[in-house]
Amino acid sequence: MTATQPIDPRTFRNVLGQFCTGVTVITTVHENVPVGFACQSFAALSLDPPLVLFCPTKQSRAWKAIEATGRFCVNMLHENQQHVSAQFGSKAADKFAGIDWHPSKLGSPVIDGTLAHIDCTVHSVHDGGDHFVVFGAVHSLSEVPKTKPRPLLFYRGEYTGIEPDKNTPAQWRDDLEAFLTATTDDTWL
Repeated sequence: MTATQPIDPRTFRNVLGQFCTGVTVITTVHENVPVGFACQSFAALSLDPPLVLFCPTKQSRAWKAIEATGRFCVNMLHENQQHVSAQFGSKAADKFAGIDWHPSKLGSPVIDGTLAHIDCTVHSVHDGGDHFVVFGAVHSLSEVPKTKPRPLLFYRGEYTGIEPDKNTPAQWRDDLEAFLTATTDDTWL
């Protein structure tokens, strides 16, 4: 076995950029002030129990507020919300300036007009190098939009979109119970 070469951070970042991600804004209210940050490191974790995860940097001020409150809301952005992503990804003092929102059932900000939102409490926190891996217990969800706006995506350091292939339908499971009992390690969510 040979020793591995150190990984060049720029090359690592470029390779990771080949993976297209959705863009979310993670929010909470701390000491009566709305707090949030743009987050690409978000994923579904478990159907039973319903869990999601996100990965804030260890220096994130928004994470410190979320940790203190113990709750957060995941706001999924659509393709016309690049300005929302840019604002929440900035170092602006008031990231909610000009952003309309209302409180979720748990009190975290739901940004108006997003594709969907997921209202959570912090389930557990794990070390992930220069980030934390935060598991969230899902408490409530938004309705699925009746229109089909496209998600805001990030790919190779830029915003992008998708045009769904209308000739190839996704293979969705209509019977969740049958899906859960038949799930193997090879099954994707």
